Amino acid sequence: MSEAKTGKEFITHELDEAIAVQRAIVKAEESLSREHPSSTAKRVIKESLKEDQGYLRQLETLGRQWGATGKAEEVAEALDQLMTETSQKAAEAESEAYEAHAVLLNLKRKQQDSGSAMLKIARAMKDTTMRDAAKEFATGTKASAQALSTELAAFAVTIATSDGNGSRSKSRSTSRASA
Repeated sequence: MSEAKTGKEFITHELDEAIAVQRAIVKAEESLSREHPSSTAKRVIKESLKEDQGYLRQLETLGRQWGATGKAEEVAEALDQLMTETSQKAAEAESEAYEAHAVLLNLKRKQQDSGSAMLKIARAMKDTTMRDAAKEFATGTKASAQALSTELAAFAVTIATSDGNGSRSKSRSTSRASA
Protein backbone atom coordinates (compact mmCIF):
# COMPACT_ATOMS: atom_id res chain seq x y z
CA MET A 1 0.00 0.00 0.00
CA SER A 2 1.37 3.42 -0.87
CA GLU A 3 1.78 6.31 1.51
CA ALA A 4 -0.62 9.24 1.61
CA LYS A 5 0.88 12.32 0.00
CA THR A 6 -0.03 15.95 0.58
CA GLY A 7 1.44 19.33 -0.22
CA LYS A 8 4.81 19.32 -1.98
CA GLU A 9 4.97 15.50 -1.88
CA PHE A 10 1.68 15.31 -3.78
CA ILE A 11 2.85 17.80 -6.41
CA THR A 12 6.10 15.86 -6.84
CA HIS A 13 4.13 12.62 -7.16
CA GLU A 14 1.80 14.10 -9.78
CA LEU A 15 4.72 15.44 -11.80
CA ASP A 16 6.58 12.12 -11.48
CA GLU A 17 3.53 10.32 -12.80
CA ALA A 18 2.97 12.80 -15.63
CA ILE A 19 6.63 12.48 -16.70
CA ALA A 20 6.52 8.66 -16.53
CA VAL A 21 3.30 8.48 -18.54
CA GLN A 22 4.64 11.00 -21.06
CA ARG A 23 7.75 8.86 -21.52
CA ALA A 24 5.49 5.86 -22.21
CA ILE A 25 3.57 7.94 -24.76
CA VAL A 26 6.73 9.01 -26.58
CA LYS A 27 8.09 5.46 -26.59
CA ALA A 28 4.78 4.12 -27.95
CA GLU A 29 4.55 6.81 -30.62
CA GLU A 30 8.10 6.05 -31.75
CA SER A 31 7.10 2.41 -32.22
CA LEU A 32 3.61 2.92 -33.68
CA SER A 33 4.78 5.63 -36.09
CA ARG A 34 6.75 2.82 -37.75
CA GLU A 35 4.57 -0.26 -37.13
CA HIS A 36 0.98 0.98 -37.48
CA PRO A 37 -0.65 -0.45 -40.63
CA SER A 38 -2.82 2.62 -41.24
CA SER A 39 -0.95 5.36 -43.10
CA THR A 40 -3.27 8.10 -41.82
CA ALA A 41 -2.92 6.89 -38.22
CA LYS A 42 0.87 6.78 -38.71
CA ARG A 43 0.80 10.41 -39.88
CA VAL A 44 -1.26 11.52 -36.86
CA ILE A 45 1.01 9.59 -34.50
CA LYS A 46 4.17 11.09 -36.07
CA GLU A 47 2.73 14.59 -35.69
CA SER A 48 1.84 13.87 -32.07
CA LEU A 49 5.30 12.46 -31.42
CA LYS A 50 7.03 15.76 -32.18
CA GLU A 51 4.66 17.62 -29.88
CA ASP A 52 4.86 14.99 -27.15
CA GLN A 53 8.65 15.01 -27.13
CA GLY A 54 8.44 18.74 -26.45
CA TYR A 55 5.90 18.18 -23.66
CA LEU A 56 8.19 15.58 -22.13
CA ARG A 57 11.11 18.02 -22.04
CA GLN A 58 8.82 20.66 -20.57
CA LEU A 59 7.51 18.27 -17.89
CA GLU A 60 11.04 17.18 -16.98
CA THR A 61 12.13 20.82 -16.61
CA LEU A 62 9.07 21.67 -14.55
CA GLY A 63 9.51 18.51 -12.49
CA ARG A 64 13.09 19.35 -11.53
CA GLN A 65 11.80 22.36 -9.58
CA TRP A 66 9.77 19.96 -7.43
CA GLY A 67 12.24 17.07 -7.27
CA ALA A 68 10.28 14.98 -9.77
CA THR A 69 12.31 12.75 -12.07
CA GLY A 70 9.62 10.58 -13.64
CA LYS A 71 9.62 7.88 -11.00
CA ALA A 72 6.96 5.40 -12.08
CA GLU A 73 4.67 4.23 -9.32
CA GLU A 74 1.77 1.78 -9.61
CA VAL A 75 -0.44 3.47 -12.19
CA ALA A 76 2.28 4.80 -14.49
CA GLU A 77 4.22 1.54 -14.25
CA ALA A 78 1.18 -0.57 -15.15
CA LEU A 79 0.25 1.70 -18.06
CA ASP A 80 3.82 1.66 -19.38
CA GLN A 81 3.94 -2.13 -19.17
CA LEU A 82 0.62 -2.47 -20.99
CA MET A 83 1.74 -0.03 -23.68
CA THR A 84 5.04 -1.87 -24.15
CA GLU A 85 3.31 -5.25 -24.47
CA THR A 86 0.68 -4.07 -26.93
CA SER A 87 3.04 -2.02 -29.11
CA GLN A 88 5.42 -4.99 -29.44
CA LYS A 89 2.57 -6.96 -31.06
CA ALA A 90 1.37 -4.13 -33.32
CA ALA A 91 3.13 -5.46 -36.42
CA GLU A 92 1.61 -8.94 -36.03
CA ALA A 93 -1.96 -8.10 -37.07
CA GLU A 94 -4.25 -5.13 -37.58
CA SER A 95 -6.23 -6.10 -34.49
CA GLU A 96 -3.02 -5.99 -32.42
CA ALA A 97 -2.19 -2.55 -33.83
CA TYR A 98 -5.72 -1.49 -32.94
CA GLU A 99 -5.15 -2.58 -29.32
CA ALA A 100 -1.84 -0.68 -29.13
CA HIS A 101 -3.51 2.39 -30.65
CA ALA A 102 -6.30 2.15 -28.04
CA VAL A 103 -3.79 1.90 -25.17
CA LEU A 104 -1.93 4.95 -26.52
CA LEU A 105 -5.24 6.83 -26.55
CA ASN A 106 -5.83 5.82 -22.91
CA LEU A 107 -2.39 7.17 -21.98
CA LYS A 108 -3.29 10.45 -23.66
CA ARG A 109 -6.55 10.61 -21.73
CA LYS A 110 -4.65 9.98 -18.50
CA GLN A 111 -2.46 12.94 -19.41
CA GLN A 112 -5.54 15.09 -19.95
CA ASP A 113 -6.40 14.49 -16.31
CA SER A 114 -2.84 15.33 -15.25
CA GLY A 115 -2.85 18.50 -17.31
CA SER A 116 -6.13 19.68 -15.78
CA ALA A 117 -4.90 18.92 -12.24
CA MET A 118 -1.56 20.69 -12.85
CA LEU A 119 -3.39 23.72 -14.21
CA LYS A 120 -5.66 23.98 -11.17
CA ILE A 121 -2.75 23.46 -8.76
CA ALA A 122 -0.70 26.11 -10.54
CA ARG A 123 -3.56 28.60 -10.43
CA ALA A 124 -4.14 27.95 -6.72
CA MET A 125 -0.42 28.49 -6.03
CA LYS A 126 -0.27 31.48 -8.39
CA ASP A 127 2.64 29.80 -10.22
CA THR A 128 2.50 31.38 -13.67
CA THR A 129 5.28 29.24 -15.13
CA MET A 130 3.52 26.02 -14.18
CA ARG A 131 0.15 27.47 -15.18
CA ASP A 132 1.30 28.40 -18.68
CA ALA A 133 3.04 25.06 -19.22
CA ALA A 134 0.03 23.12 -17.88
CA LYS A 135 -2.40 25.08 -20.06
CA GLU A 136 -0.38 24.37 -23.21
CA PHE A 137 0.04 20.72 -22.20
CA ALA A 138 -3.66 20.24 -21.42
CA THR A 139 -4.79 21.88 -24.67
CA GLY A 140 -2.29 20.02 -26.85
CA THR A 141 -2.98 16.67 -25.22
CA LYS A 142 -6.72 17.09 -25.66
CA ALA A 143 -6.31 17.90 -29.36
CA SER A 144 -3.99 14.97 -30.04
CA ALA A 145 -6.23 12.59 -28.07
CA GLN A 146 -9.16 13.67 -30.25
CA ALA A 147 -7.14 13.10 -33.43
CA LEU A 148 -6.07 9.65 -32.18
CA SER A 149 -9.66 8.83 -31.27
CA THR A 150 -10.89 9.76 -34.73
CA GLU A 151 -8.20 7.60 -36.35
CA LEU A 152 -8.94 4.71 -33.99
CA ALA A 153 -12.61 4.74 -35.02
CA ALA A 154 -11.68 4.84 -38.72
CA PHE A 155 -9.21 1.99 -38.19
CA ALA A 156 -11.93 -0.05 -36.44
CA VAL A 157 -14.11 0.30 -39.54
CA THR A 158 -11.22 -0.80 -41.76
CA ILE A 159 -10.64 -3.91 -39.65
CA ALA A 160 -14.33 -4.71 -39.29
CA THR A 161 -14.98 -4.49 -43.02
CA SER A 162 -11.87 -6.43 -44.04
CA ASP A 163 -12.22 -9.96 -45.35
CA GLY A 164 -8.89 -11.01 -43.81
CA ASN A 165 -7.12 -11.11 -47.17
CA GLY A 166 -6.30 -7.44 -47.39
CA SER A 167 -9.56 -6.55 -49.14
CA ARG A 168 -12.56 -4.82 -47.76
CA SER A 169 -15.75 -6.80 -47.74
CA LYS A 170 -18.93 -5.30 -49.05
CA SER A 171 -21.36 -3.96 -46.53
CA ARG A 172 -24.29 -6.29 -46.15
CA SER A 173 -27.61 -4.73 -45.51
CA THR A 174 -30.74 -6.63 -44.94
CA SER A 175 -33.87 -4.88 -45.92
CA ARG A 176 -37.26 -6.37 -45.75
CA ALA A 177 -39.84 -5.54 -48.27
CA SER A 178 -42.79 -3.86 -46.72
CA ALA A 179 -45.98 -5.79 -46.89
